[in-house]
Amino acid sequence: QVQLVESGGGLVQAGDSLRLSCAASGRTFSNTVMGWFRQAPGKEREFVARITWSPGTPYYADSVKGRFTISRDNAKNTGYLQMNSLKPEDTAVYYCASAGVPTIIQQVYHNWGQGTQVTVSS
Repeated sequence: QVQLVESGGGLVQAGDSLRLSCAASGRTFSNTVMGWFRQAPGKEREFVARITWSPGTPYYADSVKGRFTISRDNAKNTGYLQMNSLKPEDTAVYYCASAGVPTIIQQVYHNWGQGTQVTVSS
């Protein structure tokens, strides 16, 4: 089992940037797909981005495409989500998760972090 811990969230203004990190421990992280999801207040959790383990092919939700960049450092067992040009509608708790196959379906992800809050003020 992989344990995941997110960090890097915070309160920023619209247009600012944040980089979230997802540190993995336990079983090897390098041969899994890493995904980022988010849940805004009163809304269901939604897919944000995912990246395969090697060569690290990314895939993004349309709502973040061009603004967010997902990456991973398998040697450090850490994944990242660089978020630029943040908007108030990006406000949510952000979760990283791991899966055995590349998918946007959150039910397929079997390991989840505890989440980190991102708040974007207008």
